[in-house]
Formats: sequence, structure tokens, C-alpha cells
Amino acid sequence: MRTPIEHEKLLDALLTAIVVLDKKLSISYLNLAAENLLSLSGERLQGQAFSYFFDENDETPASLLKALEESESFTKRRAHWRMRSGQELYVDFSVTPDPELDQVFVEIQPLDRILKISREEEWASSHETASHIVRSMAHEIKNPLGGIRGAAQLLDRELVDTELSEYTRIIIGETDRLTNLTNRMLGPTEPVRHRMVNIHEVLEHVCSILKLEAPRSVRLVKDYDPSIPEMFADKEQLIQAIMNIVRNAMQALTENEVDDARIVVKTRVQRRYTVGRKTHPLVAQISIIDNGPGVPEEMIKSIFYPMITGRASGTGLGLAIAQNLIHRHQGFIECNSVPGRTEFLIYIPLGISHAQNQ
Repeated sequence: MRTPIEHEKLLDALLTAIVVLDKKLSISYLNLAAENLLSLSGERLQGQAFSYFFDENDETPASLLKALEESESFTKRRAHWRMRSGQELYVDFSVTPDPELDQVFVEIQPLDRILKISREEEWASSHETASHIVRSMAHEIKNPLGGIRGAAQLLDRELVDTELSEYTRIIIGETDRLTNLTNRMLGPTEPVRHRMVNIHEVLEHVCSILKLEAPRSVRLVKDYDPSIPEMFADKEQLIQAIMNIVRNAMQALTENEVDDARIVVKTRVQRRYTVGRKTHPLVAQISIIDNGPGVPEEMIKSIFYPMITGRASGTGLGLAIAQNLIHRHQGFIECNSVPGRTEFLIYIPLGISHAQNQ
């Protein structure tokens, strides 16, 4: 016969969120999937009314109470839960009352995760196609640049008139600029060099550079979770990816002269979190949040594609490169933005060995 602890271990291994409520609809138990879904801690919230976490206009608590009073089970598909925290969830959930124990069992299947997987797969396919086109164009542009530069150098040696030499120097300079641009369009070519990395050392390095570059009007706020273990990753590539995102935030704030401009760098751990179609026991979540004007709605779906930018001086390569570098670590970047708050969320699986990354 299984002990209560063994039963809890089994429930914690499920991807389905399980919530057990007493006759007053207070929380008796949450498994790990429910804690992650609702951003709650089961041990700290035992005895707390479940209705407290819902918006006052949400009808879910009332339906749970009715199910208990009438001892009737029910299932609801594609329910839209509005939480007190402002979070909105789309879920399928089943309610099973147990009159003998005066308890209600709630099984929750988050649809957000399924929709997220679908969005990630759609993005990955589109991004790969767009990147292939851009890389092909970069190769076609880069090949003749060497010939142009070489011809300009030969011509410069033959010229006696120093005024005409100025033109050849312009040609050489612009050719070098285009070569640098095409190299960036081709993306990172160095292999991933894995070693144990502390993500907070990476962030501290990025923040130290940001402090030198950022004007005094931009305030930097750190919100770290010190419990995040080290990960097997390429430190330099992580620095490059995060730096690209932080610089974008800083430039958005300074170019738009935002009052009380601030960038928040936050780390958290997600348990049993799905990236793509694979569920990882532990995932590091790095958030870069700014209070700038936000990403235009028409750009939000294509912001990680190469050559897409909302800034006049931007190349549209920084975020595409960042996504590529994080994808090399089996991770993913997503963006949520409204005017006054833009958040880039970086997910990197923890505990992945070097062999798995080959």
C-alpha cells in the first residue's frame, strides 16, 4: 500500500495540474504542475481560500461550490480564467466532488502550454526559412565585396591625385562596412563551447557593461533567484545573446526619453517546464523588462526575424542573433509587450549534458 508521500510523488510527476479543496473550497493540496500553473506554493497556501486567487468577476469559484453542494462532477473546455494577479489562463478543467471526504478534486489541463508549443514550432519553421534566405543573400553580397575592395586598393596605388584617392578610400571603407554587415547576417559560426556557467555571473557582466554605456537617466534593477544552479553552456554566447536584448531595451528608453526609465533583470526557476515539445525538470527563466513605449503590435510576431527592426538606426539582426544563440542551448526567447512594459523572457533548460547538446 502506498504512503501519502508516495502518492504525492506520483502526483508531482504529472503534467496535469491537481488541486484538492476542502468543503470550504480552501486549498488542501497542490501538485507541482498546479503550483507552476498558478504561480503558487502549495505548502505556504494550505488553508487559503481558492477563490482568493480569482478575479471577483470570474465564475469558477461559484461553479466549484455548486458542484460540491450538489455532488455533481463536471468538465469545462476552453475555460478562460481571470486571476486576481492579472494573469489570464485558458484551460480545460474537470471537477470531481467527494461528499464522504468533503473535498473537491480539480484537474486542470492548461491550453496555454499547447498554444505556446504550437507558436514556438511555427516560429522555428518560419525563422529557419527566413534565416536561410538572409544567409543566402549575405553570401551572394559578400562574394563580390572582396573583388571590389581589391580593385579599389589597386586603383588607389596607381592614383597620383590625392583628391581622387579620397574616393577609393570611401569605396574601401564602405566595402568593409558591408562585409561586417554580411558577416552578422550570416550569424554565429563558432561552435558552442560548453562548461559550467553561473547565469548570474553572465548577468553581472552584462550589467557592468550596461552601466558604462547607459545614461544616468536609466535605472537598473536586479531581482535574482540565488537558488538557480549552474548550467552547462557557452558563457560568451549567453553574454552576447543577453547583451543584444538589454541594449535594445536601453536604446528604446533613451531614444524615447522615457521618464523614470528602468530596466529590470530578473531570474527565476521553472519546474517541469516545456520548451518546444520537451518537458525539462528545471528551466532557468531570465526576464529583461523595460518601461519603454513597447513593441508595435504589428511587429510583435516577427520581431525575432532577421532584418526586422522598429528603430531607424537598427539593423534588425540583434534579436535574431540572440534567438539563434539561445536556441543553440535548447532554449527559447519570447516577447510580451504593451505600452509601458516590454518583457523578453529567456528560457534555458538546466541539467543538460554536453552530449545532449551535440
